[in-house]
Amino acid sequence: MPLIDISIAKGRSEQQLRSFIAAVHQAAVDTVDAADENITVIVREVEHEHWSRGNQTIAERR
Repeated sequence: MPLIDISIAKGRSEQQLRSFIAAVHQAAVDTVDAADENITVIVREVEHEHWSRGNQTIAERR
């Protein structure tokens, strides 16, 4: 029963996110033989002001 929890910076379209979910779901099917009904994918979109790398937020880098 894979639970796949993904954090990604905000800014993708609904279609991009849907395609991403489908691809991640399929990867679980292909790589660990998970059954469709047992796969959970959670996508958390993070505000640019709340995501930092190297002590600089995405918003600050822009």
